Amino acid sequence: MRRMPATIAFVVSALFCSYVVAADEKKPAEATATKSVEKPAKKPEKKPVLTWAHLDITGSYPEGAQAPPLFSKKSESLATIIERLDKAADDRKITGVILNISGPTIGRAKLNELRQAIGNIRAKGKPVYAWVDQGSSGEYQIATACDQIYMPESATLMLTGLRAEITFYKNLFDKAGIQPEMLRVGAFKSAAEPYTRTEMSPEFRQEMNEIIGNFYEQMISMIAEARKLDPKAVEAAIDTAPLSSAEAHQLGLIDHVAYEDQLIDAVEKLNPEAEVKLSKRYGKKKMNLDFSLFGFQQTMNQLMGIDTKRSSKRPKIAVIYATGAITSGRSGSSMFGGQSLGSETLIKAIREVREDETVKAVVLRVDSPGGSALASDLMWRELELLEVPFYVSMGDTAASGGYYIAMGADRIFAEPGTLTGSIGVVGGKLAIGGLFNKVGVTTSVISRGKNAGVFSTTDGFTESERAAMVKLLNTVYEQFTSKAAKGRGMDLARLEELAGGRVYTGTQALKVGLVDELGTLADTITAVKVKAGFDADKNLELKVLPKAPNPLEAFLGPMDADARSSAAQTALLRRTLDGIAPELTRQLQGLELLRLFGNQRVLVLMPFNLHLN
Repeated sequence: MRRMPATIAFVVSALFCSYVVAADEKKPAEATATKSVEKPAKKPEKKPVLTWAHLDITGSYPEGAQAPPLFSKKSESLATIIERLDKAADDRKITGVILNISGPTIGRAKLNELRQAIGNIRAKGKPVYAWVDQGSSGEYQIATACDQIYMPESATLMLTGLRAEITFYKNLFDKAGIQPEMLRVGAFKSAAEPYTRTEMSPEFRQEMNEIIGNFYEQMISMIAEARKLDPKAVEAAIDTAPLSSAEAHQLGLIDHVAYEDQLIDAVEKLNPEAEVKLSKRYGKKKMNLDFSLFGFQQTMNQLMGIDTKRSSKRPKIAVIYATGAITSGRSGSSMFGGQSLGSETLIKAIREVREDETVKAVVLRVDSPGGSALASDLMWRELELLEVPFYVSMGDTAASGGYYIAMGADRIFAEPGTLTGSIGVVGGKLAIGGLFNKVGVTTSVISRGKNAGVFSTTDGFTESERAAMVKLLNTVYEQFTSKAAKGRGMDLARLEELAGGRVYTGTQALKVGLVDELGTLADTITAVKVKAGFDADKNLELKVLPKAPNPLEAFLGPMDADARSSAAQTALLRRTLDGIAPELTRQLQGLELLRLFGNQRVLVLMPFNLHLN
C-alpha cells in the first residue's frame, strides 16, 4: 500500500480538523434553536399616501389668454385657476383641497366663478379647507364656499359691508382753468359727472343706491346660506365689524382660530392611518427643462409666440375674450393698470373663427365697461356675421359698449354680480384755453366753417357746435337702442324704458330681460355646446382667442426701442404708485378715462368702476 505524501496528508488532516471544530461549534447553536425559535421582526406596514392639493387664491385673475412670465411671478388668469380647481375635483389621486386665500382683487362675478368651482370640488365628495389671513370681505366671501374656514388669532375679519366712493374733479378743473364740455343722452348716463359736477345727480345717486343695495342683499344671502346662519344675524355681525378671529368664531362666521400648520395637522388627523402629502404646485404647468437642441428650439418658439401645434380637424368651441375699455386699433394695457380692448384685435379674432370650419359654436366672454361707440359698432357687426350658435358670458362688467357687442347674441349669460346695461351715449371734450391763459400761453385761430372748432381743446362749444354734437349723440343713441331692441327681440319702446344709461346688476338685468340666464363661463360653454348639437358632457376642444402675446414682447413691451422705453417707464411708475398709494392709482385710472374723450369723440361708457375690498 502506497503512503500519501506528507504534504497532502497534512492538508487533509487540517481540513478534517477544521470540519470537526466547525461542527462542534454548531452543535450548541442547533440545540438552542430547537428550544426556542425566534421569529424575524415584521417590517412596519407602509401607510397609504393621501394627496391634498394646495392652491393659492391671490391676484386679479385677468380674463383671456395670458403670456407666461419670463422672470417674475405673474397673476394667473381666471380660466387657469378654475381649470386647476376643476382638475382637483376630477383627479382620483386628490383626496381634498387646501386653499390659501390671500388678497384677491376681483369683482363680484369672478368671485362667484371661484365659488362655483369650489362647490364643484365639494360636490365630488372632496373636502375643501380655507386658510384666510388678511380677512378682507372678498377673501371671506370666497372662503364661505369651503367646508372649513381657518383664521389665525392675530387676523381681523374686515366684513364691514359695502361702500361706493365717487370722486369729483370739477373744482380742481375750475381752479386750473379747464372747462369740461360734456354732453349725454340718457338721464342715468353719468359717465361725465365726475368732471362736470361736485356731487352725484339725483339719478346717479338713485342708481348707485339700487346697485349697492342689490349687492348687499346678495352678500348677506350668500353668507347666511353658506354658514347656515340667519340673515339678520349676518347683518348684525357686519354692523359690529371689524371682528377679531375669536369674535368671528363665536358668531359662527369661521370654524377655527388656528395657524396654517394647525390646519395641516387637522387634515392629517382626518386619516390617521395614512400619510398626508401636500401638492403645493398642483395643476401648474412645469417649466421645460429639456436642454437639447430640440428643447432650445421649443423654448425659443414659445418666447416668440410661434405656434408649432398642428390645428386639429375635430369640432371646436371658440371662446373669444373681450376685455377692457373699448378703443380703436389694437388691444393693449393702460398706464395705471387694466387692459384695453382694441377693435382691430377683436375683429381679427372673430374673422379667424368665421373662416375656421371646425368651429361649431362661439362664446364671447365680455368684461368691459365700454368705450368708443365706433369701435363697439364695428365689433358688433363682425359678430352679427357669425353663422354658428353665438352665446355671451358676462364677467364683472359688460356695460354700455360692453353690452353693445353682446346684445346680438343668441343667448346672454350673466353672473348675479355682473354690472351691465348702461345703454346710453356720452361725448365731449376738455377746453384748456383757460389753463393756457393762466400760464401765459396764447392761441391765434384761423378757420373756415361754422363748426370747425367743434373738437378744438382751446375753447368750449359754440351754440352751433353744441347743437351739432347733440345731433350726433342722438343719432348714435338711436342706433344703439334700435339694435339692442332687435337683438333682444324686444319692443323699441320697452327697450327705451330700460335704457337711458341705467346700470343693472346681473340679477336685475335678468328680471327686465336684458340677459337670458344667470351662469358662469362654464355654464355658457355647456349650453352653446348643446345648442350646436353635441351632448352636454362631450369634451370638445376650445379655441381661445385672441392669442396671448408672446412672452418676450409681454416682458419687453413693443419691439421698437422708443415704445419699449416708454412701456418700461410706465410700468415702473405704476408699480411705484401701487406700492405707495394704491388708492391714488385707482383715482388716476378714473382720470385716464379722459383720454378716451380725446381719442374717441362719442363714447358708450359705464360711469364708474367698482372694486371689492
